[in-house]
Amino acid sequence: MLDQRTRIEFNGKKYTQVHGNAFDRGSADSWYGRPRDPHKYPSGTYKGLRVDLQAGTAEYKNYMAGYDYNEQFGGKKEW
Repeated sequence: MLDQRTRIEFNGKKYTQVHGNAFDRGSADSWYGRPRDPHKYPSGTYKGLRVDLQAGTAEYKNYMAGYDYNEQFGGKKEW
């Protein structure tokens, strides 16, 4: 099975969203109403080990961008 890749431009930067990457996890946390918790799953969402992201790294910034993107343009899960 191939992971779906989505290309997103946000605040003048281009991001690739694929299941489990930092941008994807940020947008998902926002979607589900969870607090910011920068992380990623290198093997895909909930596959393999979770990796916590360190402040100031590119992936940390990608997570934050994913969260902010969903806050601005996305929706919220209706329970």
